[in-house]
Amino acid sequence: MHTSHHTPGSTPRTPGTHRRKKTLRWISATVAGGALAAGAFALLPALAEADGTSAATHPGVQGAYEAAAAEYDVPLAVLMGVAHEESGWQVHRGYSADGGWGPMNLTDVTPDMVATGAPGAAGRADAKALAGRASAHTLQKAAELTGIDEDDLRHDAESNIRGGAALLAAYQRDLGGAASEQPADWTAAIARYSRMTDEKAATAFVDDVFRTIRAGARQRVRQAPPTGNAAAAEARAADATGADGRTETKSAETVTLAAAPSARPATGQLDKLKLADAASPEAECPASMNCAFVPADPSNGQVADRPADGIKITEIVLHTTEETYDKTINIFQTPGNASAHYVMRASDGAVTQMVADKDIAFGDGNYWSNLHSVQIEHEGYSARGADWYTDAAYRQTATLVRYLAARYGIPLDRQHIVGHDNVPAPSDKGIAGQHWDPGYAWDWSRFMRLVGAPVDAGRHGVGPVGTAVTIAPGFAANRQTYTVCPEDDPTGATTACTPLTAPSNSLFVHSAPGEDAPLLLDPVLHPNATAGTDRVNDWSTTVQDGQQFVVADRQGDWTAIWFDGQKGWIHNPGGRNTVPAHGVRIIAAAAGSEAAPVYGTAYPNADEYPAGLSPSTQAPLTAAGYRIPAGQAYVANQAAVPSDDFFPSSGTVVHGARTYYTIQFNHRYIQVDSADVTVSRGRAGR
Repeated sequence: MHTSHHTPGSTPRTPGTHRRKKTLRWISATVAGGALAAGAFALLPALAEADGTSAATHPGVQGAYEAAAAEYDVPLAVLMGVAHEESGWQVHRGYSADGGWGPMNLTDVTPDMVATGAPGAAGRADAKALAGRASAHTLQKAAELTGIDEDDLRHDAESNIRGGAALLAAYQRDLGGAASEQPADWTAAIARYSRMTDEKAATAFVDDVFRTIRAGARQRVRQAPPTGNAAAAEARAADATGADGRTETKSAETVTLAAAPSARPATGQLDKLKLADAASPEAECPASMNCAFVPADPSNGQVADRPADGIKITEIVLHTTEETYDKTINIFQTPGNASAHYVMRASDGAVTQMVADKDIAFGDGNYWSNLHSVQIEHEGYSARGADWYTDAAYRQTATLVRYLAARYGIPLDRQHIVGHDNVPAPSDKGIAGQHWDPGYAWDWSRFMRLVGAPVDAGRHGVGPVGTAVTIAPGFAANRQTYTVCPEDDPTGATTACTPLTAPSNSLFVHSAPGEDAPLLLDPVLHPNATAGTDRVNDWSTTVQDGQQFVVADRQGDWTAIWFDGQKGWIHNPGGRNTVPAHGVRIIAAAAGSEAAPVYGTAYPNADEYPAGLSPSTQAPLTAAGYRIPAGQAYVANQAAVPSDDFFPSSGTVVHGARTYYTIQFNHRYIQVDSADVTVSRGRAGR
């Protein structure tokens, strides 16, 4: 899922040094599927002095909650408890798939969020409809109730808190409740605020709110920004960049909710909401696994009939939740979020299925990938993966993957058993925002051995230029150093950008053969930089265990590969980090062509859709470097597959005549039209 999906930072990797980033703001891209952890919210530093007044002029966060509770006759404990569950009392900025804004998570989903977020619906004609649900626009309802400008509800914390209080009060009235001071009397209104339609999910949200009310809470948060369009706009402008192009941390305050140990929800009130029955079909798991089934909200995926309807399941995508197991299940039951077919608990490998295999989960930010994949979320945090990727998780995931691969005929290789960080964006706009989970700490070498398809089978070494190699550095002995910053770590344990040296599944890719050479630059992720970075979230500068590339050059202890449209160098003394790859397909631009285009999807041509169906856009990626120049070559390890598309309203599947190879392009795979390339076996150009 990985909701902490950040655009990688721009700190170049220099051996022995790690520049520290002067910010505590979490800069996040769209969620997805996820993984998205909905709790990893972007911090918006307050600039109370931006309108020429002192911070003391404004009530601050604590005062804003108290004033809003009094204004709308909502118990302070209820208002603060709901805000704590929705946002952790932090200000977030509408980046997620549910379009949440501010500490009260007022929602305003746009078609653009749906296109580049968890559904990955870029090019899809139904993106607007997916964004049109009433639950996706509580911000507009709050504006109607309060008379506060929508822009202020998005960007001004005081206004946002008032909007949340107004919504709670309106829900209480609509449900026939009184303006009581007892939190229990607000149980149904709290459940309504969650936007959850499943009884179990809504009950879990209510329980979490009351758990916070009973225990109380105390937390350091950013001070609320000033109200008013002009002041808020000035604050946002000042927040955008500092003198050095980075964001500076501003004032903060401690917010406190006093404990109310006797508070308990009146769960009988939930009958007023007529929530869906949580009864579900039997989970689809191997006989040796005891899996529960808790359905995700229907808006977080699509009903299909794979593979009976002609849509083949060809891929399994592994994620990290960036959240706890229970919270992830709640998130997937919340309308307008991502989803996954399976969620796995770290401690014991317990599995909850949330989407039937036949149906489509919005898991990885690319609809065409979602169309053909099964998504598996792992409880944990990518920046601290080794602490969460337990023996039980490896064993249970391997058992589940073997079962799924056998059931659907999925190839057991690293172009079909992938991480979220290996899935391409469906369009240029989504490239920089694609997720980086499960990250460096997932032991791919161990995992692929457990599924019966070891990536390091055979003798280590490297063949001649033009032949293919499998990246195989192992894990425990392959120690790499990354820079981890606060925005990479939703646990809050990282308070400053810090070097981390740990076992890794990856190797860095340099621009020349030498440790002092800059890391290879992807200008899409780092448009104003001269080199890539060693940031733990920077997928653009690494290759992973099991991925395959074509040898472009050799020099001493270094091997060059074709990577990201460039020649990149990996440290490979004596070939110890690679294994020659035999029997793969080597893909190059067609003879006479300057370059072959690459694609993030494989939809049919527009003229191949039946009348009455809106074609999805199938267009090549045009971002800088995204092509296969003449003279370069890349690896595909399976035959080309037909283009296709799906229309959930009618269950229609459209197949096209064009076929596409999946190739390992950089850290991510990508699609190429078979008509645009030449294919050889064993060695490029043969």
